[in-house]
Amino acid sequence: MPRGRNAVVLLSGGLDSYTAAAMARADGYRLFALTIEYGQRHAREVEAARKVAAALGVVQHIELAVDLARFGGSSLTTTAPVPKDRPLDAADIPSTYVPARNTVFLALALAWAETLQAADIFLGVNVLDYSGYPDCRPEFIEAFERLAALATARGVGGGAFRVHAPLLKMTKAEIIRAGVALGLDYSLTHSCYDPDPAGRPCHRCDSCRIRAAGFAHAGIEDPLLRR
Repeated sequence: MPRGRNAVVLLSGGLDSYTAAAMARADGYRLFALTIEYGQRHAREVEAARKVAAALGVVQHIELAVDLARFGGSSLTTTAPVPKDRPLDAADIPSTYVPARNTVFLALALAWAETLQAADIFLGVNVLDYSGYPDCRPEFIEAFERLAALATARGVGGGAFRVHAPLLKMTKAEIIRAGVALGLDYSLTHSCYDPDPAGRPCHRCDSCRIRAAGFAHAGIEDPLLRR
């Protein structure tokens, strides 16, 4: 067990990143949480990330502004409409894909990890319920680990980095059950891509519908629906 080892966790304020971080904590890692403000229209997730970080008792929580909205290219960073009621088994990559987002996020997490002399990075990507995003696949995670070994002083010196994606092959229902078993309070999280001005979920975007299906299949009530 890696008791006392430092790990950088990418924390969005969503259900998946909260669960992945909690799994890291349960394995004995000391958590350093990184939240990226990337110009997303659903910026309420940053507020959720603060609550999640506090609940996890992280050692440090950094919120870093990297305005990917300057590039555009996604309905999450522009005024383009967020797709609603889209078939969740559609083969196309939806407009909510943010170009190279996880590559950018992992690069920043890698920089902090190397500074902390930490070899471990955690993120909550999932290949089963992921809307077809290319940077949520195991091939991407494996490729980034190889890049980290080549692109850092630690790697050149013979060290290695491990990118942990503990939810990678879990269904949303399995993720929720695992989180509940760890005592997580999912009322702290935010999932919606297109919330209303009060922060209430739309219930029609991919993320809302995947979340709803996950809770339904897990046989657990979503605590956000009690509000």
